[in-house]
Amino acid sequence: MVRFVMNLIADVELVGMDKLPAGNVLLAANHLGRLDTAVLLYAIDREDIIMAIAEKYKRHPLFGAMGRAVDAVWLNRFEADFSALREILARMKKGGLMVIAPEGTRSKTEALQEGKMGAAFLASKSGFPVLPVALTGTEDRGVLENLKRFRRSKIRAVAGELFTVEIPKGRGREQAMRDATDEIMCRLAAELPEKYRGVYADHPRLKELLKH
Repeated sequence: MVRFVMNLIADVELVGMDKLPAGNVLLAANHLGRLDTAVLLYAIDREDIIMAIAEKYKRHPLFGAMGRAVDAVWLNRFEADFSALREILARMKKGGLMVIAPEGTRSKTEALQEGKMGAAFLASKSGFPVLPVALTGTEDRGVLENLKRFRRSKIRAVAGELFTVEIPKGRGREQAMRDATDEIMCRLAAELPEKYRGVYADHPRLKELLKH
């Protein structure tokens, strides 16, 4: 259903998605618009997807249907949803593909916002390697304008390199979590065009990654 709809409204280019391993993995993507989830489902040909979706979309005709199709974990974004977190960790323990947007919500600036530490926490707790996937062309403003003009949106999903996150226990854990979050976000930024890099545009780690 997702592929049928996406092929009608968008021209989706997938780059490097063959890097997605068959086993356990955490896919971390930037969050530009409402179509991000659909693009990732379009790009992923797997049945073992673990996906958290904001509770407000539970009754949405399209996004609610997509969430039910992948048995999504419905997440309350406005408070510490420990119940949802426990459910996610329980599912990750069984294995699969966890899909997460580290920013936590759509970017109002249409560029990277500061990442939250949830993705780094889940990656370190589960041991899943992280695959950064950079999305462009899914901005709500642009997609709606194209739909009004009966034009297909040009959307791109670019996968970076797999890497692992290790957070030491005890002293310095919070700083290590922040550093790991910056690593995830800078690896996303490295796969994005300059105008999408947002708050990470001048980050020293991004500059290192771009050099190599």
